[in-house]
Amino acid sequence: MSTATRITVSALVNKPVAHVWKIWTEPEHIMQWNAASDDWHCPKATNDPRTGGKFSSTMAARDGSFSFDFDGVYDDVQLHKRIAYTMSDGRTCEILFTEEAGVTKVVESFDAEIQNSVELQRGGWQAWRALEPGERIAAGTAVDETCPVSNQTTPTQTSEPLQVDDDTPV
Repeated sequence: MSTATRITVSALVNKPVAHVWKIWTEPEHIMQWNAASDDWHCPKATNDPRTGGKFSSTMAARDGSFSFDFDGVYDDVQLHKRIAYTMSDGRTCEILFTEEAGVTKVVESFDAEIQNSVELQRGGWQAWRALEPGERIAAGTAVDETCPVSNQTTPTQTSEPLQVDDDTPV
């Protein structure tokens, strides 16, 4: 079991879970939303969303000054419910998808890395951007809760996630 600090971020999306899952897992959509900030982008993504499958996303500064590949292997994939994976550096992540009345809650818990502050990492992972052209996910700050993977309390601020509908600018 990892002793790394766990960070948890969450968002509510005013779409059914099947839609959110599709946008979360298909490479052509991943390249649209997978960036830590507006000055970064994801020019390449591959994804095999099944237990034992691999994923890779190239994260690049828009000015061309830096890029890296974010990749790993899926430990568990449960359609429309759960994704758990191990990153190439050994850290782990779990993403839970739950739907109620057409609104999907996405909760993502991951091991922090040591190069950047927890706050910077939370902000980057929370930046779940455009899920498709013209549609953005609003991501609230992490909620203070017990991490489902590590059963350790996440050291985060308590805040309710923002609710988003198609008419809300984000």
